[in-house]
Amino acid sequence: MSKYEERGQDPEKVLYFCKNLTMKIRGSDIVVRALEEEGVRFTFGIPGTHNIELYDSLERSKKITPILVTDEQCASFMADAVSRTSDSIGVVNVVPGAGVTHCLSGVAEAYMDNVPLLVLTCGIRIDTGKAYQLHDVDQLAVLMPITKAILKPTRADEIYPSIRRAFAIARSGTPGPVAVEIPANFYLLTQQVPGLRYNEPKPGVPKPKPEDSETATQILRQAQCPLLYIGNGARGASSLIQELAEKISVPVATTIQGKGIFPESHPLWLWNGLGASAPPFVRNIMKQSDCMVAIGCRFGEVATASYGFAAPKNLIHVDINREVFNRNYPARLAIESDAVAFLKALIPHLDFRKNEALRKEISREHEKIQRQWLKKTNRRKVAPAAFFESLQKIAGPKAIYATDSGNGTFLAMEHLRLQGPGCFIGPIDYSCMGYSVPAAIGAKFANPDRNVVALAGDGALLMTGLELLTAAAYKMAPVICVLRDGELGQIVQLQRTSFNRDTCSVLHPYSVESFARATHCEYLPLELNAELNSVLKKAFEIAATKKPVMVEVAIDYSRKSFFTKGVIATNFWRLPFGERLRMLTRAVGRRIKRQVVG
Repeated sequence: MSKYEERGQDPEKVLYFCKNLTMKIRGSDIVVRALEEEGVRFTFGIPGTHNIELYDSLERSKKITPILVTDEQCASFMADAVSRTSDSIGVVNVVPGAGVTHCLSGVAEAYMDNVPLLVLTCGIRIDTGKAYQLHDVDQLAVLMPITKAILKPTRADEIYPSIRRAFAIARSGTPGPVAVEIPANFYLLTQQVPGLRYNEPKPGVPKPKPEDSETATQILRQAQCPLLYIGNGARGASSLIQELAEKISVPVATTIQGKGIFPESHPLWLWNGLGASAPPFVRNIMKQSDCMVAIGCRFGEVATASYGFAAPKNLIHVDINREVFNRNYPARLAIESDAVAFLKALIPHLDFRKNEALRKEISREHEKIQRQWLKKTNRRKVAPAAFFESLQKIAGPKAIYATDSGNGTFLAMEHLRLQGPGCFIGPIDYSCMGYSVPAAIGAKFANPDRNVVALAGDGALLMTGLELLTAAAYKMAPVICVLRDGELGQIVQLQRTSFNRDTCSVLHPYSVESFARATHCEYLPLELNAELNSVLKKAFEIAATKKPVMVEVAIDYSRKSFFTKGVIATNFWRLPFGERLRMLTRAVGRRIKRQVVG
């Protein structure tokens, strides 16, 4: 029951009143009304002295559930996952000062990965004239570099439109986080407000110019071996991308964040990534390509495995943000456009092509890679190929996978075969460790009827694993697969390859079973390939009872991912000859010394 119904009032009449008449109301109630009208279902944070009135208002809301977290960094990761896996925008609700600084990593991840987010922070009182107040730092200056915009209402009647405007900015153009600071006195004191009004802007969606569409059509008609490269900015155009690919028989690669936008069971799907980070057959197809249509991507370092490929001269780059053009790869044709608008303008003017040989080649090479992955396995550990094959079969086609910074992301990227967007979330361009567990919990809040899996490195688990207390308390039950190798897997591989030694990358020993017990989770060990189906099936059965479960996977990291090998090779050969020689000499010398001493 809402506070209005408790008072015997009709909520719809109250809404009309709010929009049209002057009234006395707390700023906290204004914020809640704005959040409700934006379709917010959850806020994530920890209450403090400055925003307890807001939490009181949230408690009375029939539409929003405030979630108590253990750490504000996790709050921002959880809100991020809500935005990535649903049609709602995640909200981080934090107190001034430390609440803001704690959540920064997750906000920066959302900023770098183009995830819409509302950072709802409280400010100190602006009505007392007093200095040196509790938590008083210039937090908006801290947030400014990692948000699209920062808004600070200075009058009570600015609160409602500021919140609504923040959501509009977060969604528009290239999505991202927006911060709104509400001074504490607006929460504590009743405000005289002349109605709650907001005229929502209707921003125009960039569309291709007719001449750009015609040029793109001509380039594609003349191309012998075109290629599509799809980023997360094309997420809303999945069906059109598939239509284009099938019409002209063009192979499709995606970025890591774009994983699933093009169905990965499709015979024209190539890989997540291109160039050095991809298998040989993908590199070969790219070498033959005389035209690339890149849609909704910006050719960032992670997406390109340290810029490890050369784009063809006939590069058609389509993006909603003109600032990404010609930054890392020169485009023959740069088109500022929404992905859907561009594809609708392009597809009708292209002629049908058939290339059954290409489809058969792609299918044959994918099967070959799978056989190679399964061939060399450590019988005393769990092979990644076998693990992901069983996991995906048992989790089902609608499962959501939350990865972390490191080997787990790249293994999942290369082994999972996903059929739609929003099923694979991870910290990509900011690469913040500790993402997977809170993100999986946030995704479960937003998608309670879907299986959610966290793929957590055993180092990343130590950073944010305590958030499983939140999952247990709210009966939100993801399956946490702890990829256990006792090391910072990605870093230790780079160290041993480059230096022939490891430094500060072997973890201090701890018990995953004790960790699970301390956070009220069930625990299952998974040590051998032969146990995969039975253990994973049991894990999802436990999760179905609304109890989180941790599966300790004795993962075999002995074989590097294509991505890791590509990054190492690209960066090595980019070095001057003298530096390459120095590194090789050092590594060989250390190996010989270790063998002599051993």
